[in-house]
Amino acid sequence: WLTLQEYFERMGSEQTWGKPLSALLGAWWAQKNTGTPAIGGKDSMSGTFEDIHVPPTLVSFALCTEDADNIISPEFKRPSGTIYRVRIGRGSDGMPDFDSVKSAYAKVYGLICGRQILSACAVGRGGVLAAVAKMTLGNGIGAALDSGSLDDITNKAYGDLVIESKNGDLDFEKIGRTGGDGIAFGQEKVTLTDLRRVFEGALDSVYPVYADTHGAAPDRLFECKNIHAYSGQKARPHIVIPVFPGTNCEYDSANAFRRVGGIVDTFVIRNLSASDIEHSTAHLARMIDNSQIIMIPGGFSGGDEPDGSGKFIAAVLRGPKVKKAVLGLLKRDGLILGICNGFQALIKVGLVPYGDIRDMRDDSPTLTFNSIGRHVSRAVHTRIASNASPWLSLCRPGDIHTVAVSHGEGRFAATQQEALALFENGQVATQYVDDNGRPTMKEGNPNGSLLSVEGLLSPDGRVFGKMAHTERFTANTLKNVPGQKDQQIFKSGVDYFL
Repeated sequence: WLTLQEYFERMGSEQTWGKPLSALLGAWWAQKNTGTPAIGGKDSMSGTFEDIHVPPTLVSFALCTEDADNIISPEFKRPSGTIYRVRIGRGSDGMPDFDSVKSAYAKVYGLICGRQILSACAVGRGGVLAAVAKMTLGNGIGAALDSGSLDDITNKAYGDLVIESKNGDLDFEKIGRTGGDGIAFGQEKVTLTDLRRVFEGALDSVYPVYADTHGAAPDRLFECKNIHAYSGQKARPHIVIPVFPGTNCEYDSANAFRRVGGIVDTFVIRNLSASDIEHSTAHLARMIDNSQIIMIPGGFSGGDEPDGSGKFIAAVLRGPKVKKAVLGLLKRDGLILGICNGFQALIKVGLVPYGDIRDMRDDSPTLTFNSIGRHVSRAVHTRIASNASPWLSLCRPGDIHTVAVSHGEGRFAATQQEALALFENGQVATQYVDDNGRPTMKEGNPNGSLLSVEGLLSPDGRVFGKMAHTERFTANTLKNVPGQKDQQIFKSGVDYFL
């Protein structure tokens, strides 16, 4: 199904009116011939400032449902694969022959479901060559092209596909092989290093890809401390997840606990009036008294304003009733987990790294604005530096996981002396690492965190705060991204009480 949105200049002449009309008629013609319906559209927009106009554009958003097992992505998956071009038929005017289009796409779909096609990319601007370039960058697998002229492989050719298969006998046009450290065509070759530099550098002066950070990241591993066993009744734990104004990860977090046997209660904190806040915090305190785990999920509490993230959550945690309940939970061997916005709140009240709710110094450890100066949303590699926690009982120091991050204020900051003391105490649970598994202040560190810190523990390991969204992993998310994604922290937390 499609949904369409058009952007157009200020309407004046017949020509300007004709642009969106002709574009929409063209879209309707393509939909009719492919049997693809539209299910509505977004509001159209016209933008003009003096003599500057928005570029006239028709955007088509396509969506469908499919078994997750059949979803593939564009990046090349393995060296020594065969690269094919799927050409669609075209008339003498260059317009697509839609019977040919539907036949070719049905064939490709069948081969994807039959696990014969590993990756596929639609050809757009820049033609086949640009599509292959994008396919090489995802996993750093190069390509050697040996078919077609330069004009042929750089022609836009909308509707064509480039596919990769481990099978060398598919009934499509072979154009090359995967492998190597660049893209080769005839006597010409571009290394992947140069290609990535150009690809990422196009807007780097406006939106830098990496922060200009300095500092050394220690390469340290810590052995697990002895965590004493839970002394209470063995039973499925109750987990309370408070939902603050701006929280947006409560569903993923609750599902992550439920999948491993936890009993989850979510509770929305109301803040429309002082009375609402008073009743909400009193009820939250009672829920904590009857739970074994508190989980504070990610989001943008209070819009991360004023002056930084997690302040409203921290204010609730410092309230007398909630504070008493939280510290009481820790005294009876309970556990606390905070992810992203939750981590920001935990560190602002002192639960990490001190294991207590206390007044903070001006130079106390904190999480602040990313060095890059903007929000980051990507997958990162993190390494277990210390498993001195019930939350990390199923991990070993040195384990590396690929996890999603999404934050604007994730940079860990502390005095050098206190940061190194946290390492010595085994309280730095996880660190950002590069593709070689080394702590880094460069590409693998998305926010410029001091000493590559991604997650911290309280002294006894019962409180764990981390920036990366472990809760977002399921069997069919990040499925085309290599690496180990399941950190099993939710299972570890639940199993602690069983």
